Amino acid sequence: MGDAEQGVWVQSGRAFSAGEIAQIRATVAWLPKLPRTEVAATVCEHLCWHTATGTPKVHACGQLLARLETAGLVQLPALRASPPRRRPPPAPPATVAGSEAPLSGSFSALGPVQLEVVHTPAQVAQWKRAVACHHPLGERGGFGYRLRYFIVAGERTLGCVMLAGAARALAVRDAWIGWDASRRSANLMRVLNNNRFLIFPQVQVPHLASHVLGQLARRVAADWRAHWGFTPLLLETFVDPQRYRGTCYRAAGWQVLGQSSGRGLARPGKTYQSHPRLVLVKPLQADWRERLCNATPEQP
Repeated sequence: MGDAEQGVWVQSGRAFSAGEIAQIRATVAWLPKLPRTEVAATVCEHLCWHTATGTPKVHACGQLLARLETAGLVQLPALRASPPRRRPPPAPPATVAGSEAPLSGSFSALGPVQLEVVHTPAQVAQWKRAVACHHPLGERGGFGYRLRYFIVAGERTLGCVMLAGAARALAVRDAWIGWDASRRSANLMRVLNNNRFLIFPQVQVPHLASHVLGQLARRVAADWRAHWGFTPLLLETFVDPQRYRGTCYRAAGWQVLGQSSGRGLARPGKTYQSHPRLVLVKPLQADWRERLCNATPEQP
């Protein structure tokens, strides 16, 4: 059982320090709109709380969160009522965006290009099919806070974008920002990772990608605030130098910081190795560094 007086809680054989409980409380406070299961999954990710096979211990984390709520330390999102189960009607054959006829020509001939936020379950399913079909990394689902977009011009869908939580620790980025581990833990949620950026292979239009990235940087703060209730300060992304040069990011004003180490933590005591990626960043506010390095986290 937890020992609130000593600041130590134990759940499923793991003891949580007062500092970890504070981090859990901050995470829950930042994610008031997520379902409880996704809040638990996000906490597991932040604390590297996994089974021996690397699966997040969502059930145990949910039990811990419930105990913390009973103790008055967190306020969890309201439970969502399960809709009545009905046999769905037969679904029509799914079409995949990006499978239309090839599109080429000048950027000006496209007409207005816009980013449209993906809202409905049907749009999410369409977005996932398109990314699974056309993106080299596929579609991996994910959990926690994220925002998806379609890139559209008129009636045509040209590609997909997704922003999600930033890498927990990244040496070249963290040194450039100048924060320590405690400030990174407190303010990391204000850094977003552009982990999917896709112009469909059938679309060959010069300058389209850099235009979309520029539009994304101008509007993402308002979109994210409307969707999640707080303002991001910095964008990051990774580019595989064996496949791409990051030209569109550079043209849109992103800065190359260097390369990642190529090493990652799959779970405590278990690392993985891949080849290094280029790390690029784009500040969204003039005072971004001062706010990210603030020892006291801002309120949403």
